[in-house]
Amino acid sequence: MRVVVAMSGGVDSAVAAARLHDEGHEVVGVTLHLWDYPAEDAPGGHGRCCAPEDQYDARRTADALGFAHYTFDRRELFARAVVEPFVASYLAGDTPSPCTACNRGVKLGELFAIADRLGAARVATGHYARVGRGDDGAPFLARGADGSKDQSYFLYATPREQIERLVFPLGASTKTEVRDEAIARDLPGARKGESQELCFVGAGRGAYRAFVEARANGRVRPGAIVDGEGRVVGAHGGIHQFTVGQRKGIGVATGEAAFVRAIDAETGEVRLGDAASLEAATARLDDVVLAPGVSLPLRARVRVRYRHDGVDADVARDGAGAVARFSEPVRAVTRGQIAVLYDGDRVLGGGRIAG
Repeated sequence: MRVVVAMSGGVDSAVAAARLHDEGHEVVGVTLHLWDYPAEDAPGGHGRCCAPEDQYDARRTADALGFAHYTFDRRELFARAVVEPFVASYLAGDTPSPCTACNRGVKLGELFAIADRLGAARVATGHYARVGRGDDGAPFLARGADGSKDQSYFLYATPREQIERLVFPLGASTKTEVRDEAIARDLPGARKGESQELCFVGAGRGAYRAFVEARANGRVRPGAIVDGEGRVVGAHGGIHQFTVGQRKGIGVATGEAAFVRAIDAETGEVRLGDAASLEAATARLDDVVLAPGVSLPLRARVRVRYRHDGVDADVARDGAGAVARFSEPVRAVTRGQIAVLYDGDRVLGGGRIAG
């Protein structure tokens, strides 16, 4: 069948395309141009998004394997749906999850629209995730086999009609297997490094801060830093510099281990506490999205951030949102992050942490 494959120029999407091509599908490579690669001295430094060499590697992979490749400009949409909310979230004292916003609001919708225009039955990506089938044959999103690379977390809000047409060629593989395969196939960029930073923000200390400040337009909110007793122990230049659970780079010395416990966007106050003060028994969720056939209340394994193993919780409706009551205290539950619900490997849904 004809399959549109999202190609970033990286190793994962290249191997995904190669596998589908080997299976005899009519592969069409699609690269979404989402962000302009900044100058070296640009605020926030270099990210990995839309670097010229990455777009070139995607095209070279398509040429080497013998299938068509197209690049589509979606910079305006990406700025509106991902970058602007990312900046606004930090300026409001939250810690956003832009990769979930990108998959939900940009990548998948655009890829399916392009697939429809090109007459493609399926859309494939290099995500480490899987599509499972229930007893009734209905598709559901599931974790990838490589627990250290599983990306189902970022896809929690994918609707059923998209899951039905999604293909994850890497879902049953490990990252090591994929890298070795890329090298064995001699694919372009097979040995390139893997970025651990956001694709549109550079690496290094201060990159996030500089990126947000350059786009704040007068919205930076400075304020006081207070200790666990409510005493002012310092001042800061903007709440966007902090996240709940942070210990390094706070800028004050209290004589004991201190962590960011809370951020008050109204007053600009950053409140510190000890490790015990970071423990939370519940989390309030808004913008809750549940998989088809899933309803609340339910018992689930809840991950409150990407690098979180999860904890069992009872999740119930709470007004327009929901509340998760954890079976054990959870450290650094952070506003703006996403709580994703699981039943084993199956993704049940999720929501934005509101408190």
